[in-house]
Amino acid sequence: MPVAEFHYQDPFPLTKDDTHYRLLTQDHVSVAHFDGQDVLKVDPEGLVLVANEAFRDVSFLLRSAHLEKVAAILKDPEASANDRGVALAMLRNAEVAAKGILPFCQDTGTATIIGKKGQRVWTGVKDEEYLSRGVYKTYTEENLRYSQTVPLNMYQEVNSGSNLPAQIDLYATDGMDYHFLFVAKGGGSANKTFLFQQTKALLNPTSLESFLSDKMKTLGTAACPPYHLAFVVGGTSAEACLKTVKLATAGYLDHLPTEGNPYGQAFRDRELEDRLLQNAYSTGIGAQFGGKYFALDVRVIRLPRHGASCPVGIGVSCSADRNIKAKINRHGIWLEELERNPGRFIPEEYRGKYDGDVVKIDLNRPMREVLAELSKHPVTTQLSLTGTLIVARDIAHAKLKEKLDRGEDLPRYFKDHPVYYAGPAKTPEGMPSGSFGPTTAGRMDSYVEQFQSHGGSMIMLAKGNRSTVVAEACKKYGGFYLGSIGGPAALLAQENIKKVDVLDYPELGMEAIWKIEVVDFPAFILIDDKGNDFFKKLL
Repeated sequence: MPVAEFHYQDPFPLTKDDTHYRLLTQDHVSVAHFDGQDVLKVDPEGLVLVANEAFRDVSFLLRSAHLEKVAAILKDPEASANDRGVALAMLRNAEVAAKGILPFCQDTGTATIIGKKGQRVWTGVKDEEYLSRGVYKTYTEENLRYSQTVPLNMYQEVNSGSNLPAQIDLYATDGMDYHFLFVAKGGGSANKTFLFQQTKALLNPTSLESFLSDKMKTLGTAACPPYHLAFVVGGTSAEACLKTVKLATAGYLDHLPTEGNPYGQAFRDRELEDRLLQNAYSTGIGAQFGGKYFALDVRVIRLPRHGASCPVGIGVSCSADRNIKAKINRHGIWLEELERNPGRFIPEEYRGKYDGDVVKIDLNRPMREVLAELSKHPVTTQLSLTGTLIVARDIAHAKLKEKLDRGEDLPRYFKDHPVYYAGPAKTPEGMPSGSFGPTTAGRMDSYVEQFQSHGGSMIMLAKGNRSTVVAEACKKYGGFYLGSIGGPAALLAQENIKKVDVLDYPELGMEAIWKIEVVDFPAFILIDDKGNDFFKKLL
């Protein structure tokens, strides 16, 4: 094979940036001269400012383009009633969050910063430290949640108490501008990132489309659809593939070319994107509870690869589509303008409450009576819950399992009340609750059989599909799994959660066991005491 001439190829040649930016400040920047060239000097406090403002905005505001796609569900005659219900909840939630008090998701995410620093940008400091200071400022001053655990040894962890560390990846590029992408990625969304090591045999139209469509279905609903769904085929390494997935879900690579070249540029396959979006519509999974809108859009990006490898990455950005761009140039520090009036996307005919055929459930009755009432209704029944819930998630479940393993019993409260899998954001002053939406149910699947055999977890409330062991346990012990819409955490805090108290393990912070009082809390029967599973027919 003849030797090819040297040709440098920008791996991601983005054609344009149509982002609308707002000016934060003209402070912290100046222009100096070095070796006959202009140099942009950025005071380190400018890095603190841009990170602080970016993560504040992205915790409460969304892009207009995202909200437009959600709102379009309400006008689509092919959308199911459940699709429209979820879309409306998302829009109402965005309207509440835009006030800047309650973040639209209780999982306010891992702070990720991707920076492209021009060679003629000078800060004189370790940029990661000052960007981290900005992250720290936002998470400690706003009503956000500390989700980062840090290991003291291989098995013992503590909450960092600040949501640090952040993930910060900085790249050197040409020029005298500094460009950023800030991402707040929740655990449920991040957990739906997958890598599949394939071969050349996959690279034909029939095999590839079938493979991607099948893997799409395995994503389930735990990461709060409707999704921005991304597939990446190829990559010079597994990590390069998955990093591209993350950028694609954030819309960062939307302006890639639409065809490849002999030098290895990344490109989008728009035709395959359209076909996969139609396949997503046809899954029947819908926006969480059946229907059309499993995905809002699909991106497919092709990368070069080693001849012996063909990594394929899949990932999503969920309904909390928290991505925001920023830039620093000689004119100042700039931040992407997000939507500040999401209420404008809600049609007037959808204003007000629409209960429909909702079954009201009084949770302040003995557990056996609540179970008997639920047993009268089929899977998919919409419920309105009023009364006491116990809140417990991963670490709390592990603590309770330790009790059982030592021969002790479950606490009485875990038998007398339903358990809500969740972990709250900080409570704003003067309010009963911070943002408090459901977390992914599947992480607690391994506890269900043991807990129900001891009379606990008889009614579980969370988001997403569950494994067959949960349906089998519910059939054996007479339990139920109720689904809550994943995403509208601010709306639940404002309208449905009336009181929150720490009940047990206060040292665990947001992972403590809580007791909450709810009124008209929305839910659906997803698994019943007969073993019927709503998601089994879809997934």
